[in-house]
Amino acid sequence: MTTDDCFRVGSILKPKGLKGELHLYVDFDGLDAIKITTLFVESAGKLIPYFVSSIKYLQKNAAYLVLEDVDTIEKASALIKKDIYLSNKQKPKKKKSDFTLKDLVGFTAVDIDEGELGVITAVHEYPRQLIAAVTYKNCEVLFPLNEDIIESIDVVKEILLVNLPEGLLDVYLD
Repeated sequence: MTTDDCFRVGSILKPKGLKGELHLYVDFDGLDAIKITTLFVESAGKLIPYFVSSIKYLQKNAAYLVLEDVDTIEKASALIKKDIYLSNKQKPKKKKSDFTLKDLVGFTAVDIDEGELGVITAVHEYPRQLIAAVTYKNCEVLFPLNEDIIESIDVVKEILLVNLPEGLLDVYLD
């Protein structure tokens, strides 16, 4: 299983107690609605499966997790600061009304003048501004996601049509 087959749901912050319970930071909205029996922990670039004994959601971004075979503080400590993933099969489908610009990761960005730019690899959030990142001609290109630049979004075909300001690509390619 690779990270392409999964989606990130958070990371392990620290152990809780002496019996292997883990404190999680959860950055995936709606995780409490998913029945989780197995999750994957990223370690040394590989995803290692773990069976979930229990998970208790504390608030929006926090949970306590108990994994099978992680029953000591030493075993739990080995998992600290590791990202956790779930299989893409478990990812809930979003309604069109729930779609936000942050959901554009994985969409193909197409400029009206330049044509296909590439797949959006990340959407960075800054104060009052979202920035999309694509790899275009082996160079990371950033552009704002706002109504002046976005021409259309095809959710079904996962295509973002943009009209980038003249010269923006030249800044990155020179």
